[in-house]
Amino acid sequence: MSNTENNQQSNEVVHQDENHVIAERREKLKALREHAKANGAAAFPNDFKPGNKAAELHAEFGGFDKEVLDPKEIPVSVAGRMMLKRVMGKASFATIQDSTGRIQLFVSKDGLTSENAEAIYEAFKHWDLGDILAAEGVMFKTKTGELSIKVTELRLLTKSLRPLPEKFHGLQDQEVKYRQRYVDLIVSEETRATFVARSKVVSAIRSFMIENQFLEVE
Repeated sequence: MSNTENNQQSNEVVHQDENHVIAERREKLKALREHAKANGAAAFPNDFKPGNKAAELHAEFGGFDKEVLDPKEIPVSVAGRMMLKRVMGKASFATIQDSTGRIQLFVSKDGLTSENAEAIYEAFKHWDLGDILAAEGVMFKTKTGELSIKVTELRLLTKSLRPLPEKFHGLQDQEVKYRQRYVDLIVSEETRATFVARSKVVSAIRSFMIENQFLEVE
């Protein structure tokens, strides 16, 4: 069997697996909407506004020692796409990514302050990578010194229907990178940096032209 045939078969298997995952996530989305409707609430209310960005938190608190930072219990609120999750019984870690970088969340049933904390934690354990979360809590550092947020309030803002590429190898297919640019932007820091740089260059050129009385013709 040729390498081309092997690659085609491999791509077909991946495509079938992806379709299965998407179908499962659609069922989860349907269940979330039905549960919200039954309780007279919106499945994904859009009233959350994060007060902090990941990069700002690292810049402001990354240099603190654990013994200094933890007692301060500095309140923060963030939102981002869940890129990693490690569930360990009554406590879990998750990493979310916003437009500036990543920050780790520490989520525990005992740490959540809502009346339905147990239900929220159980729901969190079934949320998928790619889902967009909102979290409120206090800054602290783990025993290994990683800057994290000890979560007191947790919400699911948006359900992700498509799975993210495998975390260690990322998005390798160049054709998929071009066809599904949004996926590449999610998983590749280099691609995001390129897009940000391009946007700034185009904006600077446009501003210069406008200031010098040029007209933009489409």
